[in-house]
Amino acid sequence: MQRKFITNLILLLFLNLLIKPFWILGIDRVVQNQVGAEDYGLYFALFNLSLILNIFLDIGITNFNNRNISQNQQLLSKHLSGIILLKFTLAVLYSLILLVVALVVGYQGREIHMLILLGFNQFLLSFILYLRSNIAGLQMFRVDSIISVLDRLLMIFICGILIWGGLTDQPFQIEWFVYAQTAGYMLTALIAFFIVLSKAQFLKLNWNPKFFRVILKQSLPFAILVLLMSFYNRFDSVMLERMLGEKGAKQSGIYAQPFRLLDAANQIAYLFSVLLLPMFSRMLKLKEPVWQLASLAFKLLIGPALIAVAACVFYNYEIMSLLYKEHANESSIIFGVLMGCFIPICSTYVFGTLLTANGNLRQLNWIAAISMSVNIILNLILIPHYQALGAAIVSLTTQFINLAMQAFIVYQVFKIKPSSNLILTLTAYALGVAVIGYGSTLLPFHWLINFAIMIVSGIALAFATKLISVKAIYRIIRYE
Repeated sequence: MQRKFITNLILLLFLNLLIKPFWILGIDRVVQNQVGAEDYGLYFALFNLSLILNIFLDIGITNFNNRNISQNQQLLSKHLSGIILLKFTLAVLYSLILLVVALVVGYQGREIHMLILLGFNQFLLSFILYLRSNIAGLQMFRVDSIISVLDRLLMIFICGILIWGGLTDQPFQIEWFVYAQTAGYMLTALIAFFIVLSKAQFLKLNWNPKFFRVILKQSLPFAILVLLMSFYNRFDSVMLERMLGEKGAKQSGIYAQPFRLLDAANQIAYLFSVLLLPMFSRMLKLKEPVWQLASLAFKLLIGPALIAVAACVFYNYEIMSLLYKEHANESSIIFGVLMGCFIPICSTYVFGTLLTANGNLRQLNWIAAISMSVNIILNLILIPHYQALGAAIVSLTTQFINLAMQAFIVYQVFKIKPSSNLILTLTAYALGVAVIGYGSTLLPFHWLINFAIMIVSGIALAFATKLISVKAIYRIIRYE
């Protein structure tokens, strides 16, 4: 299983590193530079609102289905015909909830129009993720890897034509960005649907209320977990835009600049959980030990995470001023704080996924509820005084609290804890990276050269401290 994890992870990372960074830095960033902080800030808040409520499109079905199909592949045909109809029913429910919430918080006119489009995009994305859960559950990881980047690849093509194709003399509008996403999601959903259909005996849509109740009952804990996590991960931009009046959209846009890079890093780390969930689920069903795989995944994540965070702390202004035309001073400070979240996020992609696969949803929901409460309360206190920086500080605090609670539950459930050797290695590595990062800023070269020296030195240190072992990875790929 470790060999399958490594080989499929390499393909998944290769495709996503090839496509998604260009989408985020070459398209999404360019769009913000063209439309300005206020227009993009409004889009960013509306997008996050549609994303938070998107759990009503799924009610935890995708996570439940991933785990269930991994353990019971013969159920694909039975579940597919019923769940697809359920997904369309939930789309109606989601649309109503989204409109009600939008009216309650005071959105109107153009904001409502954009939110409807973003809501439709969320439905398409949710449908793609459900279809991908079937593909991953069938252990078709290579196909899933390709589908995972197909929507972004299509969007890059469409947005590239709109931005650089010279089709119109009008300045780029944020609505065009939303339309391009719609087209990319629609084409990807169709392709993924026909792939799943080829593996199942899908005869007709089946309206079966009893089946729906069984699925919803089993998936409800997943739904609650995703909703709570969405609030403490995404609601800060909505609070910024709504709480700060006329300055709200601008502050949301400034916050979006560093958040974009955290989100880019997060998407790469998330790929580990995509592979780990079906693997953990199957191993736990077969009563195979999971800690060796969990430890491997943790070390592969935490080493690059520490390098990335140190690089973003020591070169925060240089990176922001390179990427953005406006607000580099304000966003660079936020960037240094916000990127610190990447360390606990990477860790929870291992611990949280392991607990999810083991069915510890009740504990995870309590953890997420506490994290959400802390996040909202602290945001209400800090945002009026510190604006976007306050939201970043709250996010960092929330993520570390969440990690501490998850690690404690993993210890309680599996009766395992990291070895003293791993703790010493991580401590030495973290200190070493910090020293390398600070030392690189003192070098007499251009900052990009100093930055590159730091990254290369940090990677070399990971191998020198044996945090990442080439021999161990090779042994897994070659023999296990």
